[in-house]
Order: sequence, then C-alpha cells, then structure tokens
Amino acid sequence: MKIFVKMEIKINSKINKSTLIVPVFEQEDLKTKLLDVCKLIGFDQWSYFDDFKGKAKENCLFITSSGEKGYFLGLGKNREQAVIKNTFRSFFYTKKEKLNGTVRVLLSHENLEEFASSISNGIALANYNLGAQKKKEPSKSWFLENAILDFQTDLNNDTLIIEFEKGIALAKTQMKIMEWVDAPSNYKTPRMISDWIKESGKEYGFEVKIFDNNICVDLGLKALVAVGKGSVENPPIFVLMEYSHPEASKTIGLIGKGVTFDTGGVSLKPGDNMNYMKCDMGGAAAVVGAIEMAAKLKLMINIVAAVPLTENCIDSLAIKPGDVIGSYSGKTIEVINTDAEGRLILADALSYVKKNYNPDILIDLATLTGNCIQSLGYAAAALLSNNDDLANAILASGQKTGEKTWRMPLWDDYKDMMKSDVADIKNLSSAPVAGAITAAKFLEEFIDGHTSWAHLDIAGVAFGDSEYSSMKSATGYGVQLLVDFIENNIASNK
Repeated sequence: MKIFVKMEIKINSKINKSTLIVPVFEQEDLKTKLLDVCKLIGFDQWSYFDDFKGKAKENCLFITSSGEKGYFLGLGKNREQAVIKNTFRSFFYTKKEKLNGTVRVLLSHENLEEFASSISNGIALANYNLGAQKKKEPSKSWFLENAILDFQTDLNNDTLIIEFEKGIALAKTQMKIMEWVDAPSNYKTPRMISDWIKESGKEYGFEVKIFDNNICVDLGLKALVAVGKGSVENPPIFVLMEYSHPEASKTIGLIGKGVTFDTGGVSLKPGDNMNYMKCDMGGAAAVVGAIEMAAKLKLMINIVAAVPLTENCIDSLAIKPGDVIGSYSGKTIEVINTDAEGRLILADALSYVKKNYNPDILIDLATLTGNCIQSLGYAAAALLSNNDDLANAILASGQKTGEKTWRMPLWDDYKDMMKSDVADIKNLSSAPVAGAITAAKFLEEFIDGHTSWAHLDIAGVAFGDSEYSSMKSATGYGVQLLVDFIENNIASNK
C-alpha cells in the first residue's frame, strides 16, 4: 500500500505569471496590509474585498491587471502551526480542480517562512483520498501529483527547502497510517498490518520482528493471546520495531494498541456505529508512523516500539466475563468486561518493553475509553503520567503541533477501584465513573515501577468528523506530536 505525492519545490523572490496564493492573517490593519500586497502583485481592485476579514479558511478570488488568477487566503488571528496547516489543506483540497500548473504561494509579506513545514504538510495532506476500496479508482489527476509549488520569499536557503521537504515527508507517513486506520478490518488483518510494518522497516531503515501466535505463547504474552482466542482465522501478532542512531544517548519506548476490529467480544457492543470499530488500532498506527518518521529524519534517538495486533471477536474460544487470565508480567487479571480488551494487550506490551529494554521514557497510545471522549470531547487526548517533566513536555508539543493533550490525575485514590477478589487486578472498575483514569491505573500496574511513563488515550482524536469525508475518518493523530516531542526533548538531527 503506497501513496505517492510528487511536488517540485522552488523558492525565489520574483513575480511570475501563475496561480497566486496570498495568505493573510486576520488583523485590525488588514486593509493596509491588502493595499501593500496588491501593489506588490499588480492588483488594483483591492477595495472590492471590504468584506474579507482574513478568518481561517476564508478565501477570495481575484484577477490581476495582467490576467493572473489568485486567491487571498485567510489564516485567522493567531500564528499557530495547526491552523496554518489545516487552512492550507482545506484550501488545496476544495480547489484541487481549479489549480493547475505552477502555484505560487506568497510568504514574505507575512513572514511565513517559519511555518514552511506546516504549509507543505497541509498542501500534501490535501491529496489524501478515502476511496481505496471503490470500484472506480480514485482520481490521480490532482495537480498535487505533478505540481510546481513556487514559494515566493526573500529568503533562499537550504534550511527552508529542508523544512518544506520535511512537511511533505510527514504527510506521506500520515496518509499511510490514515489509510490503515480507514481500511475495513478485512483489508487490515493483524498479518496484513505486520507485513506493511515490515515493508516500512525495509524502506526506511528500522528493524522489524514479527512474532506470530505460537511465538507469543512461547514468550508468555498471555493477555494478548487470550484476547486473540476469539478470532480463529486471524490470530494475534506481536510486532517489535527498533530504530537506532549511532550517536544516540537515550532510548524511548513506544507502545500502540492494535485492535484491528473490536466487536467487544462476549460483552458485545451495540450494533449502532460498530462499523467504526475498525479504527481501534489508531494507537498502533501512530507508533509505526512515529518510528518511520524518526528513521526518515535520522533523529538522534534510539526507539523500541511494540505493537500488539489482534481482533476482538466472538468464538467458543473467546474469553468470557469472570475469567482469570495470565500476563507477561506474571500478574493475573480478572476479566470483568471483554470490551476492555485494549488494556490487556497493552499490559503485555508495556511489560515486555520494560523488562527487555528498560527505555529512558515509556509512552503508550491507545483508542482506549469512551470515558475519555465524555471528558474531553474531540479536541484533545487524555494524558496521564507519573512524571511531571514528561507530561509538561508532551503538553507543550501538543499545543505547538495542534495534536493537543490534557492531563488527568493518576492519583492512588483511584487504585482501589481496580482491586479484584480472585486475581491480582481486574480489567474494569465496577463504578461507572473515571473510566479513563482507572484504565491508566490498570496499565500502571504493568510498567514495573518505571518512573518516566505517559499514557495517551486518543479515543476522541484518532478518528472523527471532518470536511474531507461524509463519515468519520482517520486524522493521523499522534505522529506529529511524538516526532515534535522527540525532536525537542531527547534528540536532534544528525
């Protein structure tokens, strides 16, 4: 499964005939700004746009005196990466049939060079199409595949080119994992995803080990094997990835929940919207995307990533409420609800990475609880951590990239809610409150005292409504957040 985005990038300060994009921020002196820009581009009818305010995604068509077509593109009030990226993605997506040949983007008038990667990332993401399984192959005639993007700026340096290319590289990885998350479960079995990961490792230079069900049994990944018993045709697979840099001094462990379809098991989910449970591997997708990007950028970091892959289905072999199962850590787990399966497979993955690699930092991502959505809606992931410095760094990266997080407490006040009479711990609290927190308290039992761990519940942000589809679809959440965190806290480019 490959997605190609080919774009030629130019940087110069000359004005040439083409389609011109003039991005402007919403501001009090916008008329003065527009007048200055209009003089620069040879457009003398700027007063026609008295109603143009520069709000995010607002745009107005204009024709210069020389006959050149252009658009004023509003960026909103604040200089934010996410807003700029989303604005360019929306504009190029909606105008894809009207943009041909060379497209010039005027940057210098608003000093937009600092957002080079966000701009190119948004433009490239506009090429994403959900119709992979349609009989008629999605159109490949978008200008983005053969575009010449001519960024007009007074600056002309290699660093700027690198930033533009970085944004495109990020978009390619994001679109890949978005396609994984959007794919129906019969198009992304655990075996299929493990093969895709192996292909990515070969292409970008990180090691991939694939442990099938028999090896998982031998390794003692008992919780993962237990969840996968209900899916006879597609047994579970444990994928381990390693990226290393010869000059790296720190190692980060990344864990991603990879439930390729979640029926809820014997604790069956309601039928309404169950089709969206194909998205329950969004955490795994983010982790694979992050290690792929680290390899692309040759970040000075060592990464060990683990992705437990399974379906959660119903069969005579499926685990049942009340069962007691084992785990890699040796702890026993009472299964209160089989629909709380994600934390079971994460428990094994966390224990495995901690025991065998003991990374400096441990982060897991999972579409884990509906309670997270009830608490935070669709604007942010829930962040729970036992380390203030780690939590603050993740919060900062979330604000910067727009992949926001919000910290919830991890106090021991909630620990007793996970006590079991018959096992070391139970997988679901009996109280219908604090579900996202108690899920994290469950996971905390399997990190073996690691002092720099963070859990991200991405249930509300990995998959959702957007202008790019008529139904809920993948957002690509997590890749940019993790890469920014790694770049700005524990790594640097080679």
